[in-house]
Amino acid sequence: MSRSAAVTVRVPATSANLGAGFDTLGLALELYDTVTVRIGRRGGDVANVRGEGADTLPRDGSHLIISTLRRGLAARGVDAPALRLSARNRIPQARGLGSSAAAVVAALAAEQVLAGARRLDRAALIDAAARIEGHADNVAACVLGGLTIAWHQSDAARATSLRCARGVAAIALVPQARSATARTRKLLPADVSHADAAFTAAHSALTVAALTRSPELLPSALDDRIHEPYRRRAMRPSCDLVDRLRDAGFAAAISGGGSSVIVLHNEKSHTSIRREVARLAGDAFHMIPLAISTSGVTATAHA
Repeated sequence: MSRSAAVTVRVPATSANLGAGFDTLGLALELYDTVTVRIGRRGGDVANVRGEGADTLPRDGSHLIISTLRRGLAARGVDAPALRLSARNRIPQARGLGSSAAAVVAALAAEQVLAGARRLDRAALIDAAARIEGHADNVAACVLGGLTIAWHQSDAARATSLRCARGVAAIALVPQARSATARTRKLLPADVSHADAAFTAAHSALTVAALTRSPELLPSALDDRIHEPYRRRAMRPSCDLVDRLRDAGFAAAISGGGSSVIVLHNEKSHTSIRREVARLAGDAFHMIPLAISTSGVTATAHA
């Protein structure tokens, strides 16, 4: 099996949880990071980053994509004296839109191609990325595209992808404040009541039905009792915005671990809904209208 000298990988942004689907539901969005990795003969590892994170991400081998890729190539016995990374990032960093999951998936997809794979093993990608990330919701959506449901079976992360109903779209509302998923997860309780568990199960199932078959149910679906209320003290402006949007009849939720807010809709008049969402969000949030990504990660080998 011949090995490639370089690969270009494109990975979508993702929104996880979608309200009640904690650590289970994910949605791929048409906002992409594109990275090219080349194996060099000498000179050490170098990362060239443009766009989001250009001023903060490492430029050497400590970059998450390079470090993840190097470990994977070493485990496969692939010699890589030097790795050259060129990244064009559009996914906001540490805002609950899957930037770290995208980086891990990009590294693992590049690993497969550089090791000689002709096509991506997506099941292996999901399991390997979930082991690194700690949960599979974002990585499943990043790998498969569309609406994804992730679970664990026989100690392996698995996922399936569903196509959203025609016309379903998203609006990401991105604040300046960053959020660390590891920090906000520490705010969650160890146990929840049967009533809250039943509420969550019902709304998680309702979210799947609303996104795939009955978008008119979206405003009733995106509600949660097991994680959003506990994260409020870490991101009060974002949670307050979710409250305002829900009170106005919008399907809104904290995106992933925050601090971004996701709004899902199926309105023909996209201009009017964006205008009203922008009014409710105010100047503290940057609005990004987004279509649903159906392709997930893609990887192209180069000579």
